[in-house]
Amino acid sequence: MTADEIALEAAEQAFNAAMVSNDVQRIRACITDNWVLVTPERGPIPGDTILSLIADGTLSHDTMTKRTHLARVWNDVAIMIGRGRNTGQFQGASIEADEWVCDVYRRLDGAWKCELTQLTPAYVTAGTVRDD
Repeated sequence: MTADEIALEAAEQAFNAAMVSNDVQRIRACITDNWVLVTPERGPIPGDTILSLIADGTLSHDTMTKRTHLARVWNDVAIMIGRGRNTGQFQGASIEADEWVCDVYRRLDGAWKCELTQLTPAYVTAGTVRDD
C-alpha cells in the first residue's frame, strides 16, 4: 500500500467516525465545501442539505463501517470503493443500509477531503456470490 493509499484509508475512517458522531463540524472537516451525496432514491444531494438534516436531528447515524476494495490515486484526486454498512435514524424511523460506496477525494492543503459520495445498494440474489 502506498503512502497516499494509507492516508486515504485514514481519511475514510475519519469520515466514518465523523458521520457516527453526528457532529456537523467534525463531518465538515472531512469533506470539501462542494461535497455531494448521490443516492439511488434522490440522486445528487448537496452536502449542505445533508449537514442540515444532521444538525436538526432529522438524520443520525449509530454505526458506519466500510471495507475498502479499491483505491486509486491520480496526483491530487483519488477514489475509494468499498462495501459499507450503516444504521441510524431518518425522520424518527430506523434505517439500515448495505451498499457499495464510491468516494471521490481531492487533496487540499495536504489533506484528503471527500468531494463526492456515490451509494449503490448491495443486492444479493439467488445464485450470486456475496463479497462481505
